[in-house]
Amino acid sequence: MKNWSLLPLTIACALLAGCAQTRSISNSTYREEPGFWGNRAPADNSDPAFSYRGELSEFDVLGITRGTVATDTEIERTLANAQRIRLRPGNSILLIQSGALFPDGPMVSELSKHFRVVPFSGVPAEPRTSKDDLFAHRNADSFSRSLRLAAARGGNDMILCYWGILESENAKLATKTISWVPVVNWVVPDEKEHMRLRLKLALIDVRTGDWAMLSPEAVDDSKISRSPRRNVADQKLVESLKQRAYTSGAKELLRQYADIATAN
Repeated sequence: MKNWSLLPLTIACALLAGCAQTRSISNSTYREEPGFWGNRAPADNSDPAFSYRGELSEFDVLGITRGTVATDTEIERTLANAQRIRLRPGNSILLIQSGALFPDGPMVSELSKHFRVVPFSGVPAEPRTSKDDLFAHRNADSFSRSLRLAAARGGNDMILCYWGILESENAKLATKTISWVPVVNWVVPDEKEHMRLRLKLALIDVRTGDWAMLSPEAVDDSKISRSPRRNVADQKLVESLKQRAYTSGAKELLRQYADIATAN
């Protein structure tokens, strides 16, 4: 009997608890965590050829081989010859979204206002081999040179590779404004989902291999959702954040590396 008397308290704690989630912008479909209410992620019926296979690593894209020993003389010579990257109107950019077969449309649209954009696959050629789902190539320098050669053959001046991470937290709302929905003899309250999107961009000069990295200010938002259409609210929030992040990311790229005026 004592155990049964604790059940209401257990339910209340479950309602008030939130769950955190991290996902790539290239694998941003809604996934409801399995747990107290018996929820499960929807089945993935997509073609295996288009399935998510992990992320590219900036080490590979930039040609940084882990464990390579460099001398001070080599570092000084490289620093003396390095040139600041500059984007010019009409430059051709090979655009890569890490982990995705195609870059997202809003990012292509933002950059296409000033440059010729050539979409390119960001799907790793080999299975992911590390715990953080990053594609770890055996010879990073060879991979980056092959990427630059492919860009050169397409007449591209620059390579732009970008990564994005979505961080979200779902807070169960236990207020009198909740609308209760029966699910398998239980009740699920409304939730408020807080989400933040962070971008990281690597700009690489095809001719020289010189590169620059930038990370624009993160964008965030929140939305109240109701079961069983929580996935709809989640995906609307994801798309809204992507649009905002791509717009601000493109503006920051232009501000730092291009002589092009942008509207605020």
